[in-house]
Amino acid sequence: MENMIKQIDKLTIFFILYTFVFIIFFGTITYTLPFVFAFILASSLKTPTRYLMIKFRIKNTTASLFTTSIFFTIIIILLSIVITTLTSESIQLGKNIQSYITLNKEILLNFLNNLQNYYKNLDPTIINNIESNITNYITKTINISMNASTKIFSQTLGIVSTIPYVLMVLLFTLLTTYFFTKDLSSLNRKSFNIIPHKSKDRIHYIFDESKKMLKNYLLSYLLIITITFLETLVVFLVFNVKYAVTLSILCGIFDLLPIFGIGAIYLPIIVIFFIYKNVIAALGLLISYIVITIIRQIIEPKIVSQSLGLHPVAVLAAIFIGLKLNGIIGILFCMFLLVSYNILKKVNVL
Repeated sequence: MENMIKQIDKLTIFFILYTFVFIIFFGTITYTLPFVFAFILASSLKTPTRYLMIKFRIKNTTASLFTTSIFFTIIIILLSIVITTLTSESIQLGKNIQSYITLNKEILLNFLNNLQNYYKNLDPTIINNIESNITNYITKTINISMNASTKIFSQTLGIVSTIPYVLMVLLFTLLTTYFFTKDLSSLNRKSFNIIPHKSKDRIHYIFDESKKMLKNYLLSYLLIITITFLETLVVFLVFNVKYAVTLSILCGIFDLLPIFGIGAIYLPIIVIFFIYKNVIAALGLLISYIVITIIRQIIEPKIVSQSLGLHPVAVLAAIFIGLKLNGIIGILFCMFLLVSYNILKKVNVL
């Protein structure tokens, strides 16, 4: 009984401390973002930097500068390709919207004429109810549109105002990554080593495990996004969906959003194909959407659990509870709670 009380006390203290650290971390992330990014990147670049130092017998400074420069060059090239593709396809989409309307004007006019003829033959009571509902709907739509326009305008101004901050984050991330890589990859490991290097030291073990878990967590979701992107790209190419690359990238991004998901891209396309009587493509996209969604639900807990060393049921519970609590932030809270508990359990702290 006494041991159980002690265990409950330990778990209570752990939960309070973890919650406090989590709130502080995400509460100050806007101030520490470049340093967090830099530390994660430097941890990944540490191994290739050490390899260059040993293999070619070059200085730590030169090796760190080389690996950092190569890494950011690759990232910039990939981002340039993605942004160029998205921009060109978005411009092409904007140009083609008007042509789509012009080409299908007859279909739209026939549809409106049939609707008008059907409307005239209805019972007057039904017509009055419809007109009343339409009036209310239009009023609400106008109000929502005005509010949405105001929000879009304010959000656009907000995005524009954050451009200097984004540039500053990129610059500081680049510089800090170089310095972190140089210090972390030092052979004597005497600089920037806050935690002493002892093989049996619990603090050192917790520190290393935390870095590994965080890296694995990010890589696991990057893998999930990549799988969704590739599946969607293949499906869109098979069914001749225009702007396949742009829409596939959006599916990969939306796949992380709890509310939207890939349905925000798939469902409108399916409806459009049905309207234009391309039934085979519409059904194919619908089946593909269902299959990809099922695959996503199956692989997410499996990939995340394997990368973090957790049981799939525990991961599913963390995702579900976190989602109900507070969306993505809730998922992160529950997931890192499990990871932290698992690490401390291994070193017999809990």
